[in-house]
Amino acid sequence: MILFPAIDIRGGKCVRLIQGDYGRETVYHDSPAEMAKAWERQGAKYIHVVDLDGAKTGDSLNREAIAEITKAVQIPVQVGGGVRSMETIDFLIANGVSRVIIGTAAIQDPQFVEEAVVKYGEKIAVSIDARNGFVATDGWTETTDMKAVKLLRWLEGIGVKTVVYTDIQKDGMLQGPNFDELYVMNKASDMDIIASGGVSTNLDIVKLKMMDLYGAIIGKALYEGNLSLETALEAIRDEETNYTLHGRR
Repeated sequence: MILFPAIDIRGGKCVRLIQGDYGRETVYHDSPAEMAKAWERQGAKYIHVVDLDGAKTGDSLNREAIAEITKAVQIPVQVGGGVRSMETIDFLIANGVSRVIIGTAAIQDPQFVEEAVVKYGEKIAVSIDARNGFVATDGWTETTDMKAVKLLRWLEGIGVKTVVYTDIQKDGMLQGPNFDELYVMNKASDMDIIASGGVSTNLDIVKLKMMDLYGAIIGKALYEGNLSLETALEAIRDEETNYTLHGRR
């Protein structure tokens, strides 16, 4: 399982929101590129970047900061937030992004998603952000009447290989992921599922690994010091981990 340290960018800075609330923001670093380099030094094999301004407005407002990240690190970078045009995808991939994550457009412009998958194949992923099992859009400010599982199955049908599943109510709360929903999503398709939202302990990570998930995104827990990236990586590398579902042995 891959662990993805998250770098959320707003106004060119590395920040974190609570439950996607733009009014509840904490700034953790003035330079997203320096933050990415720090995660790489600590052993990260992949970086997850979100353009929060783009997610809310539909415009990729932090392109320069994203390009700086891909230049600063040797590991792959996946990027989402405000990806609603082929021009944006072209720019990101041309500037070193390994995988582009489409969010809101998966609901609002399905044809665009299909065209992106035809053009770029496995370099295209889709973010399913859900509140109470229903898909949310526009930087989580709007909730639709579409079930997350229904969207997942449609995406698999058009050839999407990777999905980032975020439970909004868990995001930034340090209360653990929504394991029940993740189980449903993982069993509903053969796609690679990346868990996002609430991952805050090594036990969370081991439980996700036992569910055979492809990856997990870690954000606030790393920035607040609740979780060490190095020990988290060690927990998933060790086949005979010292952790069980009931805590440490």
